Amino acid sequence: MSKILLGLLVAVAAYICWSTFSSGSSQVPKLDPQEWWGPKELKGKQDTSIRPFKVKFSDEMIKDLKSRLKNHRQFVPPLEGISFQYGFNTKAIEPWLKYWAEEYPFKEREAFLNKYPQFKTNIQGLDIHFIRVKPQVPAGVEVVPLLLMHGWPGSVREFYEAIPLLTKQQSGYNFAFEVVVPSLPGYGFSDAPVRPGVAPGQMAVIFKNLMSRLGFKKFYIQGGDWGSAVASSLATLYPEDILGHHTNFAMVQNKQATLKTILGAFFPSLVVESHLASRMYPLSSFFSYLLEETGYAHIQGTKPDTVGVSLTDSPSGLLAYILEKFSTWTNVENKLKPDGGLEIRFTKDQLIDNLMIYWTSNCITTSMRLYAEQTSSKNRELDLDSYTTPVPTWAFQTKSEMIYQPPSVLKTKYLNFLGATVLEDGGHFLALELPQIFVNDVFKAVNIFKDWHSKVKNTEL
Repeated sequence: MSKILLGLLVAVAAYICWSTFSSGSSQVPKLDPQEWWGPKELKGKQDTSIRPFKVKFSDEMIKDLKSRLKNHRQFVPPLEGISFQYGFNTKAIEPWLKYWAEEYPFKEREAFLNKYPQFKTNIQGLDIHFIRVKPQVPAGVEVVPLLLMHGWPGSVREFYEAIPLLTKQQSGYNFAFEVVVPSLPGYGFSDAPVRPGVAPGQMAVIFKNLMSRLGFKKFYIQGGDWGSAVASSLATLYPEDILGHHTNFAMVQNKQATLKTILGAFFPSLVVESHLASRMYPLSSFFSYLLEETGYAHIQGTKPDTVGVSLTDSPSGLLAYILEKFSTWTNVENKLKPDGGLEIRFTKDQLIDNLMIYWTSNCITTSMRLYAEQTSSKNRELDLDSYTTPVPTWAFQTKSEMIYQPPSVLKTKYLNFLGATVLEDGGHFLALELPQIFVNDVFKAVNIFKDWHSKVKNTEL
């Protein structure tokens, strides 16, 4: 007991000292807005025009894919009594492979993926792919720009159900969004960097340049998963240009957040509301979850190219690797279901659309490299989370998201953290899983941001 008390006193003293004497770094680093990430021989020769783009499922690619799906080796059967606890249950995989090879309507889904205007433009040596949809609204309805950013193992496909809702006026609001939805560098149809160094901060620079090229000096941002890290970097690096920051994966990694989290393990009421304490504590449960569910991150953070070989070669492996995340990250209890609960919230076509983006662009290896870039010594030294930002911020926190942090923690970075929507439902892929609920919260948050700007007399657009 005396050791526990001593540990508590040390934690409290450390927290008090940190809160009293440290307000975080004030001078945010400046990243080179022209840093070149493409082939050196193309520097100074890139085409900076904005070019139309369409997704293409070639007959040759479809034939090869179907052959690989139909001619896989026999899978090892699962252990008795096991569902998805060991990963994707091989008894459940055959219906998915059969559907993909024999029933997935390739040309119809190609047309579906091309339903929104898509483009490419070269930013810092990389051809960046993006969707851009302008709203059709009555006169007098304001149009505001919104940058939407996905993560891993997602893609721009996550936002397809949300885009038509965002780009029309919603009841109670006198504005609608012009949305820009880029593929992260190395994801989908965006080029991958040819040299190390592109972590979330560098992606933020690329997307700031993209928005500037499209004519947007100031804009709103929304992100989940890696998109949330890029969004946070945008808010940190460009506070004068980001009008508001909405995230459905709110997470701060700085010393104050760590100390507050430790303090809450002893006195939860000092850190988190009682009815939400179970989302954070006991810490033993949280660390147990991390040990069970984040092994992939260590592999991808250290040896992404090794695992990328198998996932690039085998569509069966790609399906199992990616869809296991859509199962467990939507609801961790799904791993107790023989089918992984995949079709509770998603359709086969929705999930295979996402797989097709990875398969046709051959981007699984380059997408996973982002984990290595995030954990690199260069990125750790940059430490953007240690810098605060005044950008107004709103969090959407679902029941089954992997990490929950309360306002008291999030405010250690987001000085104008205006609030959170805490949902007793939903998981990690929120825009795809619950698009109307997602859209409702984005509208609510931006309305709050606009009110905040008017009160502080800060000019918006």
